[in-house]
Amino acid sequence: MREGRTKGGTWRRGCVSCPSIRAPKVPLAFSGGAMGSWQARPEQQHYYHQLAQKTGFSAEQIKNLHHRFRELSANGETISRAHLESIPTLAKNPIKKQIIDAFFDKRNQQEGESGRLEELDLGHFLMVMSHFRPPRHKSGEDERCAVRRQKLRFLFNMHDTDNDGTITLVEYRKVVEELLSKSGAIGHEAAKAIADAAMLEVASTNVPHMAPDEFYEGITFEHFEQILNGLEMESRMHIRFLDVDTSTVRCGKAGSTSTP
Repeated sequence: MREGRTKGGTWRRGCVSCPSIRAPKVPLAFSGGAMGSWQARPEQQHYYHQLAQKTGFSAEQIKNLHHRFRELSANGETISRAHLESIPTLAKNPIKKQIIDAFFDKRNQQEGESGRLEELDLGHFLMVMSHFRPPRHKSGEDERCAVRRQKLRFLFNMHDTDNDGTITLVEYRKVVEELLSKSGAIGHEAAKAIADAAMLEVASTNVPHMAPDEFYEGITFEHFEQILNGLEMESRMHIRFLDVDTSTVRCGKAGSTSTP
């Protein structure tokens, strides 16, 4: 029986950058109507234009997301972790912590920084939401590839919790255990065995001639891209727990998330 090692465990074969955008200090204004009227003051017009360029959202989409931002923040200037943790539909998600962490992960702001944000302003919020935006109908191949890579990087960051550039067995096992064991359909040990077997399969595919004593560091982003190469996700990866359907970026009642 062939044996190998991964970072965080041992397995046996056969066993189971964009420029920073800062919000102006002037409060953002809405008035009238169910959705409110888009009343950007002159000093805010440039800020909104920057947001549209960076996120790919239209002015109408930014208005809809801004409306939801104001609801989540209780009309405040920023959103905290407590605001997201209070969303009822998110509380039912088995990877609630990973999703919330992703919103406050500086890597997802595409500014070349790492670490955690304490709070989210509108720009931060829109940048995270842009990862769930489907490509435009008339987008070219280059744009579709860029959108896909952005989504993959977002998912990779969710798993690479220590930001070392690899998804280790420990990190992967934790996500699988939470997804499976919290559903009540499978026990902790069974979930652990599934995670170990899945990581073994990845190691065997990425390093097919690994020696018994060779150390497998974990899944790199390049390996991650290869693993999901055949999955069409440009339009499938969306989020609805914020009562915003990111396939259309419209506010409304919904209660699910959808990621590969």
